[in-house]
Amino acid sequence: MNIGLGDRRRTILLIDADAHARATLRKALEAAGFSVGEAANNREGERTALRIMPDAILAELMTDLADTGTMISERLKASGSRIPCYIVSTASDALMGSVGLHEIGISGVFLKPVEPAIVIQTLKTRLGVRQGDSERA
Repeated sequence: MNIGLGDRRRTILLIDADAHARATLRKALEAAGFSVGEAANNREGERTALRIMPDAILAELMTDLADTGTMISERLKASGSRIPCYIVSTASDALMGSVGLHEIGISGVFLKPVEPAIVIQTLKTRLGVRQGDSERA
């Protein structure tokens, strides 16, 4: 299965210290036709993002006692990148009161436990994946 851009698969970078959460989302994304890169922390996430140049990033809000999701988003935005960056978090109360997420480059928020079908549909919509693109072998 192939997602978008002809033979080029869309690549999603997952940044989360929770290996189980990464594996669950990775399996669902790969089953939907995405390529997936993974990182367990902020530093690894930045290096991986530069190496694989993902089409979108899903980052846990807090890894390594740092605000990974917004740090990576701000750095990407400062470098001129237009890679959509989504926060994945259990910190629903803190996020609900947050203002200016779009101003720092956050494209959206998924609350844990995430519903893979919603994440996949959101990514397909944001990345402009047409229905037929996800059905090609």
